[in-house]
Formats: sequence, C-alpha cells, structure tokens
Amino acid sequence: MSEMMKAFVMKHIGETGFIDKPIPEPGPNDVIIRTTRALVCTSDTHTVKGAIGDRRDLTLGHEAVGIVHKVGEAVKTVKPGDRVVVGAITPDFKCNNCQHGSTSQCNEMLGGWKFANTKDGVFAEYFHVNDADANLATIPDSVSDDVAVYVADMLSTGFMGAEHAQIPLGGTVAVFALGPVGLMCVAGARLLGAGLVIGVESIPKRQELGKHYGADVIIDFSKIDPVEAILKMAPEGVDSAIEALGAQITFETCVKVTKPGGTISVVGYFGKGDYVMIPRLEWGVGMSDKTIRTGLCPGGRLRLERLLRLIENGRVDPSPLTTHTFTFDQVDKALHMMETKEDGIIKPLIVFE
Repeated sequence: MSEMMKAFVMKHIGETGFIDKPIPEPGPNDVIIRTTRALVCTSDTHTVKGAIGDRRDLTLGHEAVGIVHKVGEAVKTVKPGDRVVVGAITPDFKCNNCQHGSTSQCNEMLGGWKFANTKDGVFAEYFHVNDADANLATIPDSVSDDVAVYVADMLSTGFMGAEHAQIPLGGTVAVFALGPVGLMCVAGARLLGAGLVIGVESIPKRQELGKHYGADVIIDFSKIDPVEAILKMAPEGVDSAIEALGAQITFETCVKVTKPGGTISVVGYFGKGDYVMIPRLEWGVGMSDKTIRTGLCPGGRLRLERLLRLIENGRVDPSPLTTHTFTFDQVDKALHMMETKEDGIIKPLIVFE
C-alpha cells in the first residue's frame, strides 16, 4: 500500500482543505521532492475562484523548493538528498511550441503551467516534477531555502516583465502595481539599465519597497492622475510600460503612457472578464507601432541557475518580499490573506520543516 502524505487542495470552486493523498512515484525522467518551503501566489486565489475552471481535489501551489526524495532511472542532474528549486512551469521541452522557444506554452496555450492546473501542485509534503533534468536546479550552499523559493516564479516572472519590455539602455519605464511581481519588474528594469524607473502604487509599504528595488519615482494613483504625472516626466511617453496587476484600468493606462514605437509588457493575471479593451486613440487607431507583449513565467534549469546566480552574487535580494511566515498547516490562512491583502501582506512563506 502506498505511503500517504498531507496535501492542501482545491475541492471545487470556492472551497479548499487538507486531504490525504499517496506520495507520488517518479517515472523514468521524473523526480519526487520533499517540500521544505513554498510561497502562496495571488494566482492561487484566482484558481480557487474558478479563473481556469473547476478543479476537484487538485493540490494547489506552484512555488516551492525542497529535497530530492526519489529520482527516475533516466535522471542525470540530481540525486536523492540534493536541495533544489523547481520552476513554476515545467515544460517537456520537446513539443513544437517548446522547440520554437515558447516553452511556457508547452503543447498548448499556458500548457507549461502544470502545477495546480493540469497536475497536482506543491502544497503537499511531497510533489512530482516531470522532465526533471530540464525543470529544476540545485541551490548553492550560500542561498537559503527562504530566498531560493523566489526563483521559482517571482524573480522569473518579474524579470521577464522587464525583459519583454525592451527597455533601451538609459530608457524610461513605468511599472504599474508594485506587488511582488511588479517589484521584481522594477528590480529587473534597473538591472537591465533603465535610466528612469517609475513605479505606480498607492500602498505605502509597497511604495517603500519600490524605492528599495530601484524605482526613481513613485506615483500614488490615489492622489494624482498617473497619465498626467508620467507624461510630465516623459512628454513623448515612456519607452516601456509594464502591467503587473491584471486589470483593465492599468492595461489602458500602460497603452496611454507608452510612446509610439514603445512596448507594453503584460505580466498581470487577468482573472475575470471575457475581454480586455484597448484605448483606440492612444493606440493610434491600431497603427501606433506600439508592441503589446505578454508572457507566462519562463522556466528551465538554465534560467533557474542564472537567477540563483543573481542572488548568490548580491545583485538582488527578494527576502524583503516575505512579510508573513506560516507553517504548512496554516496555508489556508495564508491563502485567505493573499486574497484580502490584509495586514499589508505582500508574500507569505510556508515552512514545511
């Protein structure tokens, strides 16, 4: 009989809870991880509310680090006992989409996103990783689990927002919403050489962290019109605007403040509604040469290793994003707080041991 473990699941839309599940077994190319740390993401709350449809007893969570427990016979890069971080997306790196470079869209749209979507996620004592040699990285001794877990999604997604924004060296960029992903967009923009980084946020703690991670100016949209404020600083518009919330108003504002020929980079999760509208005139009635670039968290061992190197060598420290810490049996409370954003929560860390 299979050994059992505790898992935190979406029972169906609107309901979560703990259940017992068998500890998974690896296939030839797979690995089983014993979870040590995880993070709760706002996207988990969208999933529970039905953003991607109903799920029954599906284990939630997609950001985790842990210890290799079992490996498949064909796995070459890790062994039992290794401390590893796993990407939030786990492509097969074999399909046509992966072959042409869109690994996060493995096999189908959003198909690289498997954890808590098409397979059990990481909010369990153990979890399964497919195509392990390509989807996990060994954590350097100098990087703690508490910090390395940010590589799984927040750093990868936030830095993607800056990379996709095509910020010219010394260029101008506005980042809308300074949640954990938006804050990493700010850090990424600074690392990529932006000359002026503008953060748009109304919450004081997030404004403070925006400055910490490299924003030169913070605009409080609850007090002033961000379009007017940004166009005063950059009369022709910014080179790049990053949408890191997933809301109609922030997307529209990104289009309005971006110069002709500039780029709007979208990393926000649009969790409700059927359409996202584009402001017609500011879009140049369709002919403004403004690029709208979207993306899902990039994955792969090489990217994970590069992000770990940035942490190891002091280029970025994501630890200030952790505002609350919970034990695994409190993950339901952490999920609720991420939905309500109460007590100034930015990112909750889940400790398994």
